[in-house]
Amino acid sequence: MTSLNSDDTPSETEAQAAREGEANAEAEAVANAPGEAEANAEAERTEAPAGDEGNTDLDPSHELDPPAQLVDGSVPRTASDLFAALDELDIAHKTVEHPAIHTVEEALELRGAVPGAHSKNLFLRDKRERHWLVSCLSHRVVDLFWLARELGTKRLTFCSERRLMAYLGIRPGSVSPFAVINDNTGIVNVAIDRELLAKEPLNFHPLDNRLTTSISAQGLRTFLESQDHKPFLVDFPSTDAIW
Repeated sequence: MTSLNSDDTPSETEAQAAREGEANAEAEAVANAPGEAEANAEAERTEAPAGDEGNTDLDPSHELDPPAQLVDGSVPRTASDLFAALDELDIAHKTVEHPAIHTVEEALELRGAVPGAHSKNLFLRDKRERHWLVSCLSHRVVDLFWLARELGTKRLTFCSERRLMAYLGIRPGSVSPFAVINDNTGIVNVAIDRELLAKEPLNFHPLDNRLTTSISAQGLRTFLESQDHKPFLVDFPSTDAIW
């Protein structure tokens, strides 16, 4: 958008150019909504206050605050909503509380307290703007070029925080297959490490990285299918590195 000081008097040509620039900018914003994270927008985001990790009751007071908005304008479902959905499907689940976790390395400290398989979860988009939620065993070293070929697509890149909230209703560090409960537009594809689904139980954050929920592999499949997100299974190489 052209910026004019109060003393400037634009010519008709300049005014027309400014109007066209505004129209193009608005069209681009709609085409790419939600847009990539600009510095100012990122600075305006409200983060959880420091020191609240220990106050993690499994009730609405523990949900993301303030409520954010999905791309369709609705309020994201929360951990409590997820647990209710699992109960309705008669899927057994167990959840433990812990300090906020943002990396696989931090999650390693939970291994002794939470038995079962732990995972690495990525939210990606490809060249054609298709979105992928990928879950694999936590030790995998994921080469995005290799993964793109396996998924039959090209040029995978990580999604911004704004896309994470708009399409999955979560903040960084909370990505897991459970987040498809917020994919109201059906834009997200799910891909899961076949070997991960051979483990029992499976552990994922239930939309909140201060919680870890254990669920059976069949329970996860049942949940995903109930959300119309049947997973694409990926056969990762047996070695840690992917070429």
